[in-house]
Amino acid sequence: MYEMRLRALAKINLGLDVIRRREDGYHEVKMIMQTIRLYDRITIKKTKNQKIQVKTNLFYLPENENNLVYKAAKLLMDEFQIQQGVQIDLQKFIPVAAGMAGGSSDAAAVLYGMNRMFRLGLSTEELMQRGVKIGADVPYCIMRGTALAEGIGEELTELMPAPECKVLIAKPPISVSTKFVYENLRLDENTKHPDIDLLVQDIERGSLKDMAAHMGNVLESVTIPNYPVIAEIKEQMINDGALNAMMSGSGPTVFGLFEDKEKAEYAYHRMREGNLAKQVYLTEIYNNRR
Repeated sequence: MYEMRLRALAKINLGLDVIRRREDGYHEVKMIMQTIRLYDRITIKKTKNQKIQVKTNLFYLPENENNLVYKAAKLLMDEFQIQQGVQIDLQKFIPVAAGMAGGSSDAAAVLYGMNRMFRLGLSTEELMQRGVKIGADVPYCIMRGTALAEGIGEELTELMPAPECKVLIAKPPISVSTKFVYENLRLDENTKHPDIDLLVQDIERGSLKDMAAHMGNVLESVTIPNYPVIAEIKEQMINDGALNAMMSGSGPTVFGLFEDKEKAEYAYHRMREGNLAKQVYLTEIYNNRR
């Protein structure tokens, strides 16, 4: 196998709660991760030298060991003493640094592709064990689908597939630092925590409307006061027919869930024509396993 073409799929958080700050500085979370059909394209080619070469379509992305796809390739090349090199072409479409695990999904795709290309024989579980060395979201991006994530995000439980629906994605022209969000998160008796267990029950019953109604992201308590455009995008999506809208991860991307295709398309065009969002996509829930 000389060449592989892969799709690295984005994720959204249907629910995100932070339980506590741990003594090691990490935050203990409880969240529901969901893959969507928005993806980056990755091509991996074998080369005769032992180098890892990375090319991207975005000038501001690193093309060296600071890119997660490079780290993923190097991890397996070092462990299995692979004598050939690889050329990785990364075409980015998932918004960067936007709470959608784009970089982690790219790394997951490279691990999956290298495993097949070089016939390493690693199981999905074994790939996930290696993925966590690159980032907390990488094991989930290998697993895909609907999952409950606990611990620092690495403890994964596969859930029933979430109800199918249209998903509108809108990223405003701002950057939000994950570090800033977590450092400014205040967990006290006034914190409004989403009910993740109730969300799991909604998903298991296949109720899209209940799932949408019970979505929640505790990190919005930090981002929305600092970046009001996130609330404006949520409000517009709901006014245009979304069952609900919410920020994904630490933001700033907002997603809206739509039961009706026509309403979703109307909301998509309205968002594209406005000035709230820089990147706008209309996609859907992804539930098939790789």
